[in-house]
Amino acid sequence: MRESSAITYVAAVMTLVLGVSGVVIAGERSGPKDVAAELKATEEAFAQTMADRDRVAFSLFLAEETVFFAGPREIRGKAAVAKAWAPFFDGPEAPFSWQPDTAAVLDSGTLGLTSGPVFAPDGTRVGTFNSVWRRGPDGSWKVVFDRGCPDCDCPPSSGPPN
Repeated sequence: MRESSAITYVAAVMTLVLGVSGVVIAGERSGPKDVAAELKATEEAFAQTMADRDRVAFSLFLAEETVFFAGPREIRGKAAVAKAWAPFFDGPEAPFSWQPDTAAVLDSGTLGLTSGPVFAPDGTRVGTFNSVWRRGPDGSWKVVFDRGCPDCDCPPSSGPPN
């Protein structure tokens, strides 16, 4: 009986050690750069909903309390944003597309930013988007803020103001 208890104890310790090692290893694989890459892939999937003309899938990426900016006005809430964006999904061709060229996350991995160009159907760059994402307890990313702006011919900056 004593040998059986010792084997059980060793097995329990080994399970604990291997489990902790797995957590450490998983943690090393989930640093900010890895999580940012995951967020970038999420933004790409979000953009694909427009290309696929899938407004239902689009709404799955929205946080319940999301805020989208449409010029000077704010569109607040998942239902309101989905309704405001519904016309963009009408017709066989997307009226615009976007792709992230930047993705960054907090060290906690709970909040992130994506940004990148917006294109007209002919491929002309017409703007830039900026989206703030929050990671939920289930690991999924949801857009909490989104703002686009048109491209401009801004003169080069000479640096920050004095």
